[in-house]
Amino acid sequence: MDYRHELKFLVSDAQLELLRYRLKLLMRQDFHQKEGVYTVRSLYFDDFSNSCLEENENGNDPRRKYRIRIYNGSDETIKLEKKIKCRGMTRKISREISRKDCLSYMSGRTPQLTLDSAELEKELYTEIKINGMCPVTVVEYERCAFVEPRGNVRVTFDKNISGSEAIGQFLERKVIAVPLLPKGNHVLEVKYDELLPEYIAQALEIGVLQRSAFSKYYYARNYGQN
Repeated sequence: MDYRHELKFLVSDAQLELLRYRLKLLMRQDFHQKEGVYTVRSLYFDDFSNSCLEENENGNDPRRKYRIRIYNGSDETIKLEKKIKCRGMTRKISREISRKDCLSYMSGRTPQLTLDSAELEKELYTEIKINGMCPVTVVEYERCAFVEPRGNVRVTFDKNISGSEAIGQFLERKVIAVPLLPKGNHVLEVKYDELLPEYIAQALEIGVLQRSAFSKYYYARNYGQN
């Protein structure tokens, strides 16, 4: 996948519900959703020097993050991902991994590499061995997503964003976590390739909403200081 535009906005309960109502008429809902939402849980990594946190705080360009992601508290599908941000655009590299390998990462160990190991796994293996890359925080939230093939547009509303240091609970059905935003505050993300169709931009009132550089990972690492 090539680099994509990624816009983030902080929205209130009322704004979220209004925009979601509008998008239902224009876009189709993501197939992951059951009853309108699904839960995303991510386990983020950082190294001995907290380089990922520092890059985020300083707004370094380019910068990258490693994470493991599951959905709806299930280990049926576990993805190892690397997210790269460059010149205001993002790219995600993803690889499905086994529960066994996920448990190895959670414990700070490196799964054994094989001939079938992806470049992403080899890269993280090197980061762990040389720079001490290891899991540092868990982020969880409820997501409602809409998609549009034209422009490869994906619009997501993320509610009840929470963070946790309980790394060992990552694969459990529920994880003990604390809210990262004040009650009634949520995050809208708009992702697209080259051009955002005008009818979607108008429905979202992009020019009115408050643009944000909000990072779930950064807030989880700095909980209590924001």
